[in-house]
Amino acid sequence: MNAAVRATVRVGLYTGAKVYFVHEGYQGLVDGGENICPATWESVSMMLQLGGTVIGSARCKDFRTREGRMKAACNLVKLGITNLCVIGGDGSLTGANQFRTEWSGLLDDLVRAGKITEEGAKKSSHLNIVGMVGSIDNDFCGTDMTIGTDSALHRIIEVVDAIATTAQSHQRTFILEVMGRHCGYLALVTALACGADWVFIPEMPPDDGWENHLCRRLTDQRTRGSRLNVIIVAEGAMSRDGTLITSDQIKKLVTDSLGFDTRTTVLGHVQRGGTPSAFDRILGSRMGVEAVMALLEATPDTPACVVSLSGNQAVRLPLMECVQVVRQNIFFTNTSDFTYVSFENNWNTYKLLAHINPPDVKSNINVAIMNIGAPCAGMNAAVRAAVRMGIIQGHSMLAVHDGFDGLAHGQVEPITWTSVSGWTGKGGSALGTKRTLPAKLLEEISHNIAKFNIHALVIIGGFEAYVGALELVQAREKYEEMCIPMVVIPATVSNNVPGSDFSIGADTALNTITSTCDRIKQSAAGTKRRVFIVETMGGYCGYLATMAGLAAGADAAYIFEEKFNIKDLQVNVEHLVEKMKTTVKRGLILRNENCNANYTTDLIFNLYSEEGKGVFDCRKNVLGHMQQGGTPTPFDRNFATKMGAKSVLWLTDKLRECYRHGRIFANSQDSACLLGMRKRALTFQPLNELKEDTDFEHRIPKTQWWLKIRPIMKILAKYDIKLDTSEHTDMEHVIQKRRP
Repeated sequence: MNAAVRATVRVGLYTGAKVYFVHEGYQGLVDGGENICPATWESVSMMLQLGGTVIGSARCKDFRTREGRMKAACNLVKLGITNLCVIGGDGSLTGANQFRTEWSGLLDDLVRAGKITEEGAKKSSHLNIVGMVGSIDNDFCGTDMTIGTDSALHRIIEVVDAIATTAQSHQRTFILEVMGRHCGYLALVTALACGADWVFIPEMPPDDGWENHLCRRLTDQRTRGSRLNVIIVAEGAMSRDGTLITSDQIKKLVTDSLGFDTRTTVLGHVQRGGTPSAFDRILGSRMGVEAVMALLEATPDTPACVVSLSGNQAVRLPLMECVQVVRQNIFFTNTSDFTYVSFENNWNTYKLLAHINPPDVKSNINVAIMNIGAPCAGMNAAVRAAVRMGIIQGHSMLAVHDGFDGLAHGQVEPITWTSVSGWTGKGGSALGTKRTLPAKLLEEISHNIAKFNIHALVIIGGFEAYVGALELVQAREKYEEMCIPMVVIPATVSNNVPGSDFSIGADTALNTITSTCDRIKQSAAGTKRRVFIVETMGGYCGYLATMAGLAAGADAAYIFEEKFNIKDLQVNVEHLVEKMKTTVKRGLILRNENCNANYTTDLIFNLYSEEGKGVFDCRKNVLGHMQQGGTPTPFDRNFATKMGAKSVLWLTDKLRECYRHGRIFANSQDSACLLGMRKRALTFQPLNELKEDTDFEHRIPKTQWWLKIRPIMKILAKYDIKLDTSEHTDMEHVIQKRRP
């Protein structure tokens, strides 16, 4: 929420508006006085890394009455406030819409009561409202993610990882209760991200007789060698007859029926607190900018809107349409009536991967999986999902160790369902990975494809995986063994693979950089008058530097894609000199490792040190390989799981198409694809078609969506630049998916 508050204040001031804080939510609006006070640029400094909301929030009974809303209107009119930005859940947003609907009537009453003048009423004749959804449950219609959901998942996964180690040591069953009275999103994504044995959510009550089924599954897991069981329960989980299913009830069942040592953990308000994730900070910042734009463009005829996220695009939706759909869905909870397609996809993927259920007939297909390029968090989750989905399809799965090197040297072995247990939370690459490209090893690779009878290939990795797969496709003319379906899954911290807006591993690296920058800023805040220069990874791709700059509140981020010269460096130094005259006496500069061959980190450090003499001093940090390590974030686990599962389903369909005269033969363009996230859909794109959008020299795509949000970082750092609003966001409508 604080990222959204900060962005709203700073962009509001940037546009020339007067911006006010309303402390303590609607209660502050009703009480007025010191609760409504002017906001300044400095007053929102150092709040990005804080959880909760620094301006306070409170449930307000007074605002539910017309008398309370009259007081609120009176306070706003006296200050000349006619634009209201509300960050909250469906209750807060419904209240805002009602306030707007009654506005003219409230002003008439206030004039009659002599509380405001007719002139004052005329000046404030219309109230514009824009909403941003802040809810950890992700239970609002029309947006992919609400502010706070990703951070809540971070808290839950931290606990699950910690519990898993103790559960494994003692061979225990753990039941974890998470929030979600009407929406099971947190429980479902947690189950998917940690490979839980069972999940209870309100939207999908278990079948009758679930008790026996659960016990059978837990016993089966133990007989397969698992030392722990994890069960995730949403607080609103219920059975088909509408009675609640509680964690205590499940504990009693497992203890009495199986005699397993069982523990229950109720997370409660831990999920609401803590440091916000990088994703939430960027989301809040982007929503704040869009909210101000929506208010400035609003007319008396524009309906109150909510700004939200669709894929990586900011969108505006009519507020009441969204609220009505949310309320309908709460009412229809027991009818499995999913509004979110992604929710249904998560559910189906979880059901398939949670428990082994192979078909009776084997497919006689061998699918090989390999990791290529530098390691990153999430690779193992993708391998696990691909392996398990392959086994479910009846295929034999093969693990290739050490990338194309391993394939050339015959480092291939079968990989089973249980051998990938617990892989979702493991960082790095368990299969081993190398940057070697296949061009010089084609003879050996084709020999081993034939030797191990490999019918399809899953290649998980970064730019090398993409280029290596292209080399295999080109080799099809000479080597018939290469005529098999293959799919590339982008996995790299650099997020530089063409054909996908996001790569597995980039979110984990981004959170690592952001948390490090938080600590650096804290140090700078203590010593005062200090500027830190931080070098990030990414090759020639400036994604990490840009997004970390936005998430950590950097003053500048130097990247290869946006050329800069000595004059730009001079402007940045002068900007920091001016900044040191304010109460915010610190600076943070990010530099992508390959942004410029001559303006190195050392040169920029020396330049800033020299030019800032007597005003500020400098320190530099090169973050290095810590960006490639660590346990994957919830986003990377979930993303990798869905990518791995989807890739094998696609290969299975492709294998059927390519099966002719008793053998597999695939040499069409669309038999070698890259699976990427485009806006809000996972799509397969032929590798050869992506060549046009690739800068092979610098190993980056020619078009990159995130470049359009770079100006936001500069505006939030108080640079006087023009905000590009050419991509105008029009009001959209909620399209509800209903089951018959």
